[in-house]
Amino acid sequence: MLDNLLLGFSVALTFSNLLYAFIGVFVGNLIGVLPGIGALAAIAMLLPITYGLDPTGSLMMLAGIYYGTSFGGATTSILLNIPGTVSHAVVCLDGHPLAKKGRAGPAIFMAMFASFLGVSIGTLFMTAFSPWLAQVAFSFGPAEYFSLMAMGLLAASTLSSGSAVRAIAAVVIGLIFGCVGTDPNSGVWRFTFDLPDLADGVPLVALALAFFGVSDVLATAGLLPSQAKEKTAITKGQVRPTRQDMKESAGAMARGSLLGAFIGAIPGMGGALAAFISYATEKNVSKNPAQFGHGAIQGVSGPEAANSSADITSFIPTLTLGIPGGAVMALMMGALMIHDITPGPLLITQHPELFWGLVISFWVGNLMLLLLNIPLIGIWVRMLSAPYRFIFPIVIFLICIAAYASTNAMFDVGLALSLGVVAFFLSRLHIPPAPMLLGFILGPLLEENFRRALELSRGDLSVFITRPLSATFLGIIVALLLWVGLSFYKAHLRAKSQPHPVSEPTLSAS
Repeated sequence: MLDNLLLGFSVALTFSNLLYAFIGVFVGNLIGVLPGIGALAAIAMLLPITYGLDPTGSLMMLAGIYYGTSFGGATTSILLNIPGTVSHAVVCLDGHPLAKKGRAGPAIFMAMFASFLGVSIGTLFMTAFSPWLAQVAFSFGPAEYFSLMAMGLLAASTLSSGSAVRAIAAVVIGLIFGCVGTDPNSGVWRFTFDLPDLADGVPLVALALAFFGVSDVLATAGLLPSQAKEKTAITKGQVRPTRQDMKESAGAMARGSLLGAFIGAIPGMGGALAAFISYATEKNVSKNPAQFGHGAIQGVSGPEAANSSADITSFIPTLTLGIPGGAVMALMMGALMIHDITPGPLLITQHPELFWGLVISFWVGNLMLLLLNIPLIGIWVRMLSAPYRFIFPIVIFLICIAAYASTNAMFDVGLALSLGVVAFFLSRLHIPPAPMLLGFILGPLLEENFRRALELSRGDLSVFITRPLSATFLGIIVALLLWVGLSFYKAHLRAKSQPHPVSEPTLSAS
């Protein structure tokens, strides 16, 4: 292992590879700050540039763009309540309330530090446990995917700080939005109203921008000028986090990094699910869960660590199994094949300098990102000291650009603005957006894997409990439901046993 690490450092620290990594992280960070564009569009546009480069340098640059967008996406989530990527939608829940309290600087700092720590732990896991994690990922079938996503939907009901009934309603709304599009088995259009633009379903970026960005602007714009100024004013405050912030975030970052490292190694999961599950975990283990949604620093550091760690370990199935976990990983695998390198189990032995150099470049590139972004925190915060009447048009403008850039279609711009109005009325009913978004993400995957598992088992439902991993996830779901039911029952008994105050009788005038 030490020999592999020394080989990786000797490859990653050459001047040319450092330059390629810096170009990648710089471009990725710049694109990450601009909401909605994402790593997929950036890598697709810059992929032709890598044709003339050596395989190691080109892959380092593309990987730098990938995790650079993840690193920079938290900035707009915290400051403007616009998720730069879908994975950062969770950061909006507590990051933006922290910014409204004048703590935007510490929130951004902790997001960056948590991202770096998540990458470090993810890189360590990738170095030490790549073969084992690849075997675990390879053992996942449709039944395991279904059970894992059902557990994720159960976790979604704990994302909000309000009523559990409203959280479940939000999940159901997300599932309904997820039904729009083409049926995965028959190819028939469902609930598209004969609109070809909806054949691929409701665009995820447009939905996230509507429920977090447009809705917040409409809610604030309806206030009186003094109230809106008070709500949107983000004071400069301090940039560095306090010792209490570091203490509260330490456990969240460790748990999020380990959770993201495991989830990222499973093909198709990615950082979004890791961030959502990390947030739900932190809320459940917290001694004061009521603070979540109102400015809990753990709600920023835990999901950011999970997201970044998952982004790194998502390379494991792509490189060692030749199974891309998503569209971005498919582009990365295509970049390898352009250079006559076939991803798979023999990649580590046939091209050790590429594999270990890429692994070390993850850590080196994220160290570059940390040093590059820390001096910019004060600048980002000072930019938002502008009056709210200037901030609102800028936010709507960025939302329109992000919605258009995701698919190059004006339909998505109109859809984002229209869904923003729907999201505004749902917010007035106190329907939380985060469970809805997770339900929308997991709903189509849940349906697809459920039907695929039944097709492979010829309609036998016992396939979900006869496979060990699937049965384990279902057992966790049952245990969580029993624990929640027991907690409600104990709370009901405590409320019933408390004596009610009796008012003393008063003498009548008669």
